[in-house]
Amino acid sequence: MRKKLKTKISSGRKTKNVKSHSRAHRAVTKHAASKTQLQFIPWHTIPLEDLNPLLQRQFVVGQEIMLARVLLKKGCIVPEHSHHNEQLTYILDGALKFWIDGQEIVVHAGEVLCIPANMPHKAEALEDTVDLDVFSPPRVDWINRTDQYLRGQR
Repeated sequence: MRKKLKTKISSGRKTKNVKSHSRAHRAVTKHAASKTQLQFIPWHTIPLEDLNPLLQRQFVVGQEIMLARVLLKKGCIVPEHSHHNEQLTYILDGALKFWIDGQEIVVHAGEVLCIPANMPHKAEALEDTVDLDVFSPPRVDWINRTDQYLRGQR
């Protein structure tokens, strides 16, 4: 049985009931909803987004935070970029080499890198890698798919 989800129209018009979408779709598209809602989202319900032949991702968005599962094939380069979001990178499997703050740092499985807001950084997958990234606030460029620095790159 499908539940109805009460959603506030962003233009300020009255509230109306709409049928809920899949949990994964809600998790991605309900960024900064007017009312905080509990979410339970199994990763397997979120489609993998192919950004380029070596890079895929999934993400879940909360009120003020975003969690991304990023899959990088060996040799994948994430070009240098920066963003106003704080970032925590936790490597579940594999290893990423970062060029950040004048240093080269290799982050292995079980290790975490905390990247302050506005700090330029670049990364390379030294092996096939599964990475969890936490962003605060959520990455609007990812949500809107305007993150061209990741698309079509090696």
